[in-house]
Amino acid sequence: MSSDHNVHAVNPLPPAVVALFLCIMGIELAFTLGARGLIGGPEAVGWRLLALEKYSFSPNVFNWMVQNGRWPLDYVMRFVTYPFVSGNFTQAIFVSVFLLAMGKMVAEVFGGVQMLVIFVLSGVGGALAYVLLLDPAYPLVGGFPPVYGLIGAFTWLLWRRLSLIGENQSRAFSLIAMLMGIQLVFGLLFGGTSDWVADLGGFATGFGLSFFLAPGGWSRIVSRIRRE
Repeated sequence: MSSDHNVHAVNPLPPAVVALFLCIMGIELAFTLGARGLIGGPEAVGWRLLALEKYSFSPNVFNWMVQNGRWPLDYVMRFVTYPFVSGNFTQAIFVSVFLLAMGKMVAEVFGGVQMLVIFVLSGVGGALAYVLLLDPAYPLVGGFPPVYGLIGAFTWLLWRRLSLIGENQSRAFSLIAMLMGIQLVFGLLFGGTSDWVADLGGFATGFGLSFFLAPGGWSRIVSRIRRE
């Protein structure tokens, strides 16, 4: 009897997912340990606050850029830096759990680079939805909008699969409906913020990008245009 020693008990995570996870949790661990005085000296207590001031997505900063027609790199980069600065340790943990689960499934089907594109652009889409659809008083922080973009890509996969087998495609949206429902309940009970608009914007961005970034997606679109 022979055995394959190369078979993994658990499928390894795609490198792109691991890199994002290490960035988010590495930064959060630095904030947490610094706040407890374990690293960085006395200045480390304010690391999180300094990062939030410099890297969060600020509606006031965005409005200033629009009104003045100026787009300094230090301000524009906030579109892609805010997901890596969590408001607290709990937020970072939940973001990381969703990232590992959804990122793995999306990267295995779409590819690592495509998964990163969905993550980054869903963060941008979520920030734009947050500032354009609302008049928010607080900056946007944390990785939920881009993670919801990965959920959007995963939903697209389910949506396509259901269409191929002739099932009701609306079933693919049960996960996002459940998550939005949970956010609504928590918001009513504990006075939640309007971040759900950014999350929904991230979801819509990830779902829309999947038409182009899924394997063979662009070819299908071109073929459909030519037929019409």
